[in-house]
Amino acid sequence: MGTAKRGHTFLILALLLSIPVSCSRERLLAEPKGPPSGWGAETRTILAQVPPGGEAEAKEVTYYTNELGMEFVLVQPGEFTMGSARRESGREAEEGPQHQVRITRAFYIGAHEVTQEQYAKVMGKNPSKFPGPRNPVEQVSWLDAVEFCARLSDDDHIYRLPTEAEWEYACRAGSTTAYCYGDDPGQLGECAWYVVNSDEKTHEVGLKQPNAWGQYDVHGNVWEWCQDWRGPYERGPAEDPAGPTAGTYRVVRGGSWFDYPLPLRSAARGRNSPSNRPDDHGFRVVCTPRP
Repeated sequence: MGTAKRGHTFLILALLLSIPVSCSRERLLAEPKGPPSGWGAETRTILAQVPPGGEAEAKEVTYYTNELGMEFVLVQPGEFTMGSARRESGREAEEGPQHQVRITRAFYIGAHEVTQEQYAKVMGKNPSKFPGPRNPVEQVSWLDAVEFCARLSDDDHIYRLPTEAEWEYACRAGSTTAYCYGDDPGQLGECAWYVVNSDEKTHEVGLKQPNAWGQYDVHGNVWEWCQDWRGPYERGPAEDPAGPTAGTYRVVRGGSWFDYPLPLRSAARGRNSPSNRPDDHGFRVVCTPRP
C-alpha cells in the first residue's frame, strides 16, 4: 500500500466514526460518474437464484475490479420495503415495522465478502481462524473493518461499510421474500454456506449461486458488519437511513456458517459489540466517490 493512502488513514477513520445522521447522505453517498480510474470491467453471464421460487436463471452482470482485485457490482437507486412481514417464519420484533426506504444514490458494493488475501494485503496480517486466501476474512471487529476501509480509500473515493439499508436493498436484489431467491429454506444450500453444509467452517467466496444482482454469499458464510448502530426502525418512509447516532452494538447481517436458516433471512438483524472479533464475522465493502 502506498504512502499517500496511509496518510489518509486517520482522517478517513475519524470521518467514518463521527459522521452524524443529519449529514450522512451528503458525506457518505455521492453519485458515481463511472467506475473509478484504474478499475477494470467485465460483463459475464451468471447463473443466479431468482424469486419467487428460487429457479436458476441466466443473468448478465457487469463486474468492476479495483487495483486489489476486489470485484464490485453497481447498485442503482431505487425503493424497497425494509424489514420482514408479520407472517414471515422466524420474524423478530426488531425486524419491523416494515417501511418503505428510498436509496437515492447508486453505489458500488462488493460482489464478495472481503477475502483473507485482500485483507492481508491492506492490513499486513490475517487474523482468521479458518485459513484460505479466498475464504472470507473473519475474527475481525467492526473497528478492524472500518480501518481496512480507511486504508483502502484515496483522494477520489471512499471505501466504507454499507449502511444497514443499503445492505438489505442489495441483498434482496428486487425480491420481497424471506431469502433473496424465495421463501423455502430448503433451497439455501444452492446459495449459502450454513450449519447444514458448512462442516463448521467458512468456505471460499463465490462458490454458490449469487443473487439476481450478482452478489455472492449474501446469505451465510460470515455475518457482515454494517455501518449502523443497532436500534429500532422508525415508522414511516425513509430516505437513505443511516441508523441511530449512538448505541452499544453495531449491526451485522446475513448469517454465517454457524447458523440455521432463520438468521440468514434478508431481513434478519444481528448485533455485536464493535470491538468483538468472532470467528463467524466478516464484511463486504461499498465504494463511493468522495464528495
